[in-house]
Amino acid sequence: MDGFDVQQLILDMNMNWTPVIAATVCGAGALYLFLKWRNNQKIQKKILNARKRRDKSFQQAEQAVQQFKTENPDFESSSIVSLSLPELTGKLKDGSLQPDAVLYAFMEKALEVSKNLNCSTEILMESVTQLKDINTQKKGLLYGVPISIKDNVAYEGHDASCGVVSKLDQPEPGDSVVVTVLKKHGAIPFIKTNIPQSLLNYDCSNPIYGQTLNPCNLQKTPGGSSGGEGALIGGGGSILGLGTDIGGSIRIPASFCGICGFKPTARRLSIQGIGSCVKGQKSVLSSLGPMGRDVESLALCMRALLCQDMFSLDPTIPPIPFNQELYESSEPLRIGYYENDGYLQPSPSMARAFRETKDLLERAGHTLVPFQPLRLYHVFHELILRGILGDGGRALLSHLNAGPIDLCLRPQAIMLSTPRFIKKLVSVVLKPFYPRLSATIDASIGVGSVADLWRQHANIEEYIQEVIAEWRRLNVDVLLCPMLGPAYNFHYCGKLNSAASYTSLYNLLNFPAGAVTVSTVTERDEAQLSQYTGAHGDMWDKLFVKAVKGGVGLPVAVQCVSLPWQDEMCLRFMREVEQLTAKSKLTKKH
Repeated sequence: MDGFDVQQLILDMNMNWTPVIAATVCGAGALYLFLKWRNNQKIQKKILNARKRRDKSFQQAEQAVQQFKTENPDFESSSIVSLSLPELTGKLKDGSLQPDAVLYAFMEKALEVSKNLNCSTEILMESVTQLKDINTQKKGLLYGVPISIKDNVAYEGHDASCGVVSKLDQPEPGDSVVVTVLKKHGAIPFIKTNIPQSLLNYDCSNPIYGQTLNPCNLQKTPGGSSGGEGALIGGGGSILGLGTDIGGSIRIPASFCGICGFKPTARRLSIQGIGSCVKGQKSVLSSLGPMGRDVESLALCMRALLCQDMFSLDPTIPPIPFNQELYESSEPLRIGYYENDGYLQPSPSMARAFRETKDLLERAGHTLVPFQPLRLYHVFHELILRGILGDGGRALLSHLNAGPIDLCLRPQAIMLSTPRFIKKLVSVVLKPFYPRLSATIDASIGVGSVADLWRQHANIEEYIQEVIAEWRRLNVDVLLCPMLGPAYNFHYCGKLNSAASYTSLYNLLNFPAGAVTVSTVTERDEAQLSQYTGAHGDMWDKLFVKAVKGGVGLPVAVQCVSLPWQDEMCLRFMREVEQLTAKSKLTKKH
């Protein structure tokens, strides 16, 4: 065409489109910022609503307690909450105490403890309604006993948040099997307790409900993930509670808070209705178990749960009732032991508490046999860590990224969200200098394929058989080993995955294990921290010293272990340790 200027046309198009493109880019950016702002507003609203529900339940509980006190001017709660569980159940059975007085006594104490320690996510006001029909359960083993339950244990009409925003505003359609069974035995669930964000951490803090404090020292963490349970029971606000344990989550808070905690064989108790952020992970098994002030409380809870009601409600649970005869046995035991697992050098107080307990057992006529964990360095990284993070942490991150990430989870979140090839590179670079850190980063990549996952499961099965063969070669009944402690200063749990070696091993093996408090940190223990070198002399060993520093007077525990399905044997061993420790303390006083 005459007079057609191609260059001018292109120039005109560019001039015409430039503002459009610029406006589009700005508009997209503005839309992104708006959507992000709106999402943040939704998240904050969810968190605010959860806190309002908690505060409202506290107010309702305070009003209910006050009304009961007005109607019963002679009511005095301290004499009730100071009873042991056997004493309490005895008084409820003979009628010298009534279930309403007991519930309001613990409700009052739990409110006080929760305000001091921030250990509760909600008071379950349905507990007051439950009192109306409680007399129909008079024959129940836990008739009239108020119990606490960890946040992720389903209770109808309430969230099981697992400390993540993505699970808020999703009230449970029904009770978990264990709550149903405990109610049938006359127990009254009355409070839910705090947890760390996502549960896969042994601190106890989340962006919804905040940081829980240790009842023995407000500058320390109560441990986790059943940290709210540990704090509430340790503070006197509950006499019996339910926790869950995938790497020490019952035993660590029991140790940090000076109580007792028991992780049964996985699948001995039903986990129907128990929340998780890594559902479907099968390499390292989670267990639900009791926490209490003494071993007898744990045994009574197990005895109540291991009944036909649970076996009927959840047919996947083997119908094995509690073996009371084995639990009460007083036959001398052949006890395997180790003071150091070779992966984490125990703190001075851990080592001393272990040695003192070993000596007590020997003097009581038991036989002690050296026993060392097999190939723990390899197993901790390749089977435990890589197993729990088999998907590279994607399921966990999907929950964490749905809201703000708690300070105690940030080190884990950063590691999990780092691209796979960068983790591989960093792992290779660090290996000559920090082999443990290198192996942990590499393990966080997870498994590469279904074939790799099957191979890992086969390796775990082989390892379990290898450990059982060693157990039988030494002909031991139970195992005594140190328990992580004392309680950490804040914000170290997320940085010290290495410290879970003593507890997570028994989740991998699926061996029953429990923590029994036996001592407290002395000035000498504290002074000896200056000479602590650690098993590897790396950054984690240095961090461990900082984590446990300032622990004088804090409780220290030992760990008791038995073979799978020998839960009563483990509890029997725990009771032996508890009784020998109590007797030794009494002798020293006199």
